[in-house]
Amino acid sequence: MQYDVIAPVAAGTTADPAWIAAWAEHVEACGFDGVVVVEHAVVAAGYTSTYPYDASGRMELPDDCDVPDPLELLAFLAGRTTTLGLATGVLVLPDHHPVVLAKRLATLDALSGGRLRLCVGMGWMREEVEACGVDFESRGRRADEQLQVLTTLWSDHGPEGVDHHGEFFSFRGAMSYPKPVRAGGVPVHVGGHSRAAARRAGRYGAGLQPLGVAGDELAGLVALMREEAARAGRDPEALELTLGHLVDRVDAARAERLAALGADRLVLATAPTADLDQARDALSACAGRLGL
Repeated sequence: MQYDVIAPVAAGTTADPAWIAAWAEHVEACGFDGVVVVEHAVVAAGYTSTYPYDASGRMELPDDCDVPDPLELLAFLAGRTTTLGLATGVLVLPDHHPVVLAKRLATLDALSGGRLRLCVGMGWMREEVEACGVDFESRGRRADEQLQVLTTLWSDHGPEGVDHHGEFFSFRGAMSYPKPVRAGGVPVHVGGHSRAAARRAGRYGAGLQPLGVAGDELAGLVALMREEAARAGRDPEALELTLGHLVDRVDAARAERLAALGADRLVLATAPTADLDQARDALSACAGRLGL
C-alpha cells in the first residue's frame, strides 16, 4: 500500500511558499509516499453547477480561496523535497490543450527524477470548463482524445515525429522533448464516480481513483475498468486502484481492509488548518498509526 496526502487547499495556505514547503517536507520526513494537489483554473463566483461529492452541492472551498496551479505548485515542491511523489488529484483535463500539457508534464517528470503521477477528471463546474473555451457537453470525448495525444507525444519516435488527426486535435511530424522518465510516459489515473470514468481508465489509464463511491458501486466500477482494459487488449491486472481516507481516522486496520478491496494506494485528506504545527502533528500521528 502506498500513502499520499492531499495538500490542505481549504486552509488557504497552499500558495504560501514557506508554509506549503515546510508542510511537504514534513510529509516526506514522516514516510508518506507522495503529496497530491487539486485544481480549479477558475471558480465562478456564485456558481450554479452542482458539486457531486457533497450533499449541499457546494465545495468546501470559498469561491475566493487560493488554489495554485497544480503543476507549478508541484514543481516548487519538487525542488524542496527529494523522494516525495508528486501527484494531481484531480487535474481538470478539459481545461488544458494536450500538446502543451504533454510538454509541461514531461518536463516536470524529467526534472523531478520521475516522481510525477497524474490523476485527471472531466470537471463538474460548467462555468470553469466553458471559461477555458471548451464545450461542456463534449468534454468526455475530448478527454479521450487528449489522453491519446499525451501517449502519442510521449512515445519514442524517430526524426519524422508523430502524427495525430482527431476530432479536436490535429498535428503532423510533432516532436516533443524531453520525454518522461518512465517508459510509456507519466502514469495517468482517471478520477471520478461514473461508469464513463471507469471505462476511460480501462481504455487509456494507469488506474482508477473513484470519488465518493463504496460497496457494490465501487466493486462494479473496478470490474468495469478491468473488463474495458481486456477489451482494449491491455492487461487488466496492471491497473491500479486508489481510494480515499482521512489523515485523522486512518489506521493500519482500516488500510488492510481497503487493501483487501484491491486498493494499491490511499489518498489521505487532512483537516484544514492554517496552524503549521497542528498540521504536522496530525501527519506524525497518522504515520505512527500506519507504521511508516
